[in-house]
Amino acid sequence: AAMVARALWALLAALRAGWCLLPQRGYLHPDEFFQAPEVMAGDILNLQVYYPWEFLSSSPCRTVVFPLMTSGVTYWVIKSLQQLDICSSCINSYTLLVSPRLLFTVFSFLLDYSVYRLAPFWGADPWKALVLLAGSYVTLVFYTRTFTNTLEGLLFGLLMVLVSSRKSSGSSAEPTSSSLIGVITTAGFFNRPTFLAFALMPLLYWANLIVDSQKSIKTLINHFLKFILCACFTASVFITADTFYFTSVNLDDLYSTNKSSLIDVIVQLHDKMVVTPFNFLRYNLNPHNLALHGSHPRVTHFTVNGVMLFGILHILAIGAGFKMLKRCVHQLMLVRRCHRGQPGLLVHSKGTPTLLLFYFIPLAFLSLFSHQEPRFLIPLILPLVLLSASPNRAVKWKLLIVIFNLLGALLFGCLHQGGLIPCLLHLEQLIHSPASSGHPRHYTLLFAHTYMPPRSLLNIKKTDVHVEVIDMAGAGEETLCQAVEQRASNFTCSDCHIFIIIPGPIRDTVTKCGVSFKNETLIFPHLSMEDPPQIPVLSSGNWRSQLGLYIIELNR
Repeated sequence: AAMVARALWALLAALRAGWCLLPQRGYLHPDEFFQAPEVMAGDILNLQVYYPWEFLSSSPCRTVVFPLMTSGVTYWVIKSLQQLDICSSCINSYTLLVSPRLLFTVFSFLLDYSVYRLAPFWGADPWKALVLLAGSYVTLVFYTRTFTNTLEGLLFGLLMVLVSSRKSSGSSAEPTSSSLIGVITTAGFFNRPTFLAFALMPLLYWANLIVDSQKSIKTLINHFLKFILCACFTASVFITADTFYFTSVNLDDLYSTNKSSLIDVIVQLHDKMVVTPFNFLRYNLNPHNLALHGSHPRVTHFTVNGVMLFGILHILAIGAGFKMLKRCVHQLMLVRRCHRGQPGLLVHSKGTPTLLLFYFIPLAFLSLFSHQEPRFLIPLILPLVLLSASPNRAVKWKLLIVIFNLLGALLFGCLHQGGLIPCLLHLEQLIHSPASSGHPRHYTLLFAHTYMPPRSLLNIKKTDVHVEVIDMAGAGEETLCQAVEQRASNFTCSDCHIFIIIPGPIRDTVTKCGVSFKNETLIFPHLSMEDPPQIPVLSSGNWRSQLGLYIIELNR
């Protein structure tokens, strides 16, 4: 059984890497592009991009450190390869899409490492847990995308590894990683302030281990001082980097202005200081701001998003939680009892109560906010697979788990907004075709009822003015027709090309706008949940038109 599990994990790991390279067509959420790759493509490759409001100097709410360390590094590499003539056309839509994803896919194996290390400590079967992890569509799809939530999950896994230490004899080891715990906690906070919800239980568990294992108050203080000092140092690195990025501070100018004093320079830097997590919290704690991004019932994470991501495993975890409460009411006072010197409740075969807390405490904190998206919960896959992989019982519902993850991978990895990325790759090739290069043409690309298109994938330099991208988002029929008619009436140059990109269910709306079309390209599949397929058309035999994305060229 162990050999079969290892072979299955290796197969799933190869699928994860291979599917990334294909690449995956599904478009999960605009944040997978606009929280890192789009910004870095503009800064490093000097491409035309759309900068989201979080990265504007007027409202800095996202740290630039992680985008620079991930997408920034990959783009710098392909830029250097092209400049050195090692690869003459390294910068293209495929490499712009895949290179950051490939780095995240490599990083995703840190999650596998964390599960392998944690499974024996928490009484789970390592290879059973690894198969559950690698076979989950959350790992195959979400953990190979450039989300800050992906990094949040990886940092959560590393934090759990650091606080879960055990001697070879099986007893709890004395914590020795206070410095690293401080670094990871602070880095996670700057990546996403919600990381504190995930870090709360690991930090309480770590603090309990320190208190129980130390007889000297001096050693106890030493552990906490290491944690605080390393946390402060890490925070200063992030604040300094963000301050220089968002305020464009020039040290030479500061020195020349003040003629001297380092203290004056420090004072000026302090006045310009940018602390992105506080700006993030200030914005998101305002209910009006959250409503702009969508408001959901407080139980959405528990009742909808958890099931959407984890299926039967989430439901079984809820059942285990209720059974634990009914059987052991005293577990409600778990943390308080730990301070009385009963760490046995927290580890090894007695670890289920604590793992349930590792799962449900972050879930409860995230449920306090009215804006609730499924991807916010993806770090919870780690405690969930550990809960579900006990060596003393077979994993039930195997067939249901397999079918659920196959459907999830198909929906989110292939179908969901699945035509937009291939559309951008197609348009990039069209714009940079030899015919266009020899005789420059003007292109107007009008996107309607799709997710926000990442302009960086068109590979257009900021100095180029021959491509115009218009995002109409979910514009109504009248507004959309006005925009189309306006572009058609201004169709004056002989080398102008106007393309309208719309999902199949909206195609009839555009054809009623009173303009003629020359070429029509259908990219299949494409599923828009905002504009779902029309059931009568699906059953009429013309179903491909409802599950496709159209690229329509206006006629002169």
